[in-house]
Amino acid sequence: MKPTIVLVGRPNVGKSTLFNRLTKTRDALVADQPGLTRDRHYGIGRVGDRDYLVVDTAGFDPVAKDGIMHEMARQAEQAIAEADALLFMVDGRSGLTPHDEQIAARLRRAGRPVYLVVNKSEGMERAMVAAEFHALGLGDPLPVSASHGEGVKQLLDLVLGAFPPDAEAEEDEGRTPRIAIVGRPNVGKSTFVNSLLGEERVIAFDMPGTTRDAIAIPFEREGRRYTLIDTAGLRRRGKVFEAVEKFSVIKTLQAIEQANVVVLVLDASQDISDQDAHIAGFILESGRALVVAVNKWDDVDDYRRELIKQDLARKLNFLSFARFHYISALKGAGVAAVMKSVDAAYAAAMVNLSTPRLTRTMQAALAKQAPPRHGVFRPKMRYAHQGGNNPPVVVIHGAALDHVPTSYVRYLERTFIEAFKLQGTPLRIQFRTAHNPFIGKE
Repeated sequence: MKPTIVLVGRPNVGKSTLFNRLTKTRDALVADQPGLTRDRHYGIGRVGDRDYLVVDTAGFDPVAKDGIMHEMARQAEQAIAEADALLFMVDGRSGLTPHDEQIAARLRRAGRPVYLVVNKSEGMERAMVAAEFHALGLGDPLPVSASHGEGVKQLLDLVLGAFPPDAEAEEDEGRTPRIAIVGRPNVGKSTFVNSLLGEERVIAFDMPGTTRDAIAIPFEREGRRYTLIDTAGLRRRGKVFEAVEKFSVIKTLQAIEQANVVVLVLDASQDISDQDAHIAGFILESGRALVVAVNKWDDVDDYRRELIKQDLARKLNFLSFARFHYISALKGAGVAAVMKSVDAAYAAAMVNLSTPRLTRTMQAALAKQAPPRHGVFRPKMRYAHQGGNNPPVVVIHGAALDHVPTSYVRYLERTFIEAFKLQGTPLRIQFRTAHNPFIGKE
C-alpha cells in the first residue's frame, strides 16, 4: 500500500504550497491569507523516488469548540488518525507561537511518525531558523522552502525511507485479483457487488453516501477467486461536507491504487458528469485496468440510451482501451459480461510480452511513421523490452529519446495495445537514452 502523508499546521504556514510542490499541480489554492483551505485536498506524490499519497488539511486548531474552525479541526483529526506519516509545518519567519505548541501537544499523542517542517526558510541560516523549534520536542526541525523547493527532496527521502519497499508489484502475478468498484454516490456500486455475491453482503440503500469505507470481500466465481472492494462514492469536492465522508475519498483512492482492475459504475439515468471524468482520469493516471459498467440501463428509454452513448463518446473518449457494458445491477442483467471483461482486463494487465516481438512491433511502427526531429537530431529507437506489469510497461532503448513528443508516445502506445490485443488496460512507455561516449572528448 502506498503510504499516506498528511500535512498539518496552523493556517498560512504553507501547507497548500507544499502540497502543490509534492503533487506538481496547482490543485490547492494558495494566497497570503490565513484559512483559505477549508476542504481537504488529496493527490499522488510526484517528488521523490517512492509512490505515496499526500493530503492537504485545513488550518488546525485542536482546542476549537464550535464554528468553522471546529469543523476544520474535525477534518484534520480524521486525517491524523489515518495517516502513515505527519508533516507538522511551522513558519520559520513568524517563529514559534502558542498555536504551534497546542498542535505539537496534540501530535505527540497521535501515535504516528511526526516530522517537524520549518517552512519559509529561504535565504536564512538553517541552524538559526530551526533553533527555537527544538522546544516543541518533536525531534530535529527540518528547514525547507515549499515555494522554492529547497530541502523538499531531502525531506521526502527521509520520510519515505522509513517505509519498507513496496513489494506489491512483485506479488501481483501470484495473488488473487483485486477488483475495486468505484463511482459517484448512489450509482449502484453496492447493488452490483450484492448481485455478484448473490446476497446482501453490503448495505444498498436509495440514499447517497450509504457506504462510508472501502470494504474488501473475498469471493469465488466459476472456480476463480477474487477480492472485491466496494468503495464510498466520490463526490465533487464542494459537495462533501461530513468529515467521515471526506476521509472516505482517501480510502477510495487507496483502493484504486491497490486494485488490479477497477470497475467504474455510471448511472444511465443521470448525465455523465465532470466528476465521472475526473474519477476515470485518476484511474488512468494510476495505470489500472478498467471496465466501465453503465448501470440502471433498464430504467431509461431508447432516446435516453442514445444520449448517454453520445455523452460517453464525448466525455470519456480517453478510455478507448476499456470495455463498456450496459447493465442492471438490481436485476443482474449484464453482470456476467462485466466479469468476463474483468478477467480479460486482468490478463492484459499482467501479460508477459516477448522482447523480440516488442522490438519487431516497434520497428514496424517506426517504418510507418518516424518520430519527428528535435533540432538537427531525430530520435533513434533500437530495441524494446518489458519493464513491468499492472500496467504493462514497455522500455525502449536508443539515442536522443529525451524529446519524443507526447503525441508520438500515444501513437506507440496504441500500436503496442493493438498488436498484443491488450483490451482493458492502459500501457506505459519509458525511454532509456544510451550514454554518448564522445561527450567531454575533443
